[in-house]
Amino acid sequence: STSTLIIGWLYFSLQEASSRRASLGKRVLGLSVVSEEGEQLSFTQASIRYFSKILSVLILFLGYFMMLFSHKKQTLHDKIAKSLVLKS
Repeated sequence: STSTLIIGWLYFSLQEASSRRASLGKRVLGLSVVSEEGEQLSFTQASIRYFSKILSVLILFLGYFMMLFSHKKQTLHDKIAKSLVLKS
């Protein structure tokens, strides 16, 4: 539903654009999301990353499998948002 999409967008985008650089789940796993330059994501960049996940899923999850062939281990949504997921 629309409200679920909005809640998910705000949760993930605000968390990943915060100084913590990660959602609760990523923090538990010791991961953080940064720009390709290693900086904190802007809210816009985190939003682009969130909505790009829809594309990664719609193409039969191939957007996620891209990381297996990416030098920087980026998924499709990371490439679109120019972001990286790193071990903290």
